[in-house]
Amino acid sequence: MIIPGQNVKVMIATKPVDFRKGHDGLAAVVANELGLDPHSGIIVVFRAKRGDRIKVLLWDGSGLVMIYKRLEGGTFAWPSVHDGMMRLSKAQFEALFEGLDWRRVYARRVRQPGATE
Repeated sequence: MIIPGQNVKVMIATKPVDFRKGHDGLAAVVANELGLDPHSGIIVVFRAKRGDRIKVLLWDGSGLVMIYKRLEGGTFAWPSVHDGMMRLSKAQFEALFEGLDWRRVYARRVRQPGATE
């Protein structure tokens, strides 16, 4: 499991990509089609046409890292297919990577305790 830092930016490329692409091909998609810098430390999640496969591309400071995962049963929960991308929170990304429905993960506001608590 990839554990991103709290402030890392996680993006999903909502349009399926050719899963024959490797590190450089996916980095080109990030730069040319999504308009992002693949070497900026963001995490970009890609989907195949079949919803049971995922590729994750990230720059760890010394090189591009690509993770591939295939679910043995079921499919990943994906946003609707269209050109572009969308952002996920850290918790949503972790749920997606585990094969859970990330759309059911919501951030809660944590109230700061008062002086009397």
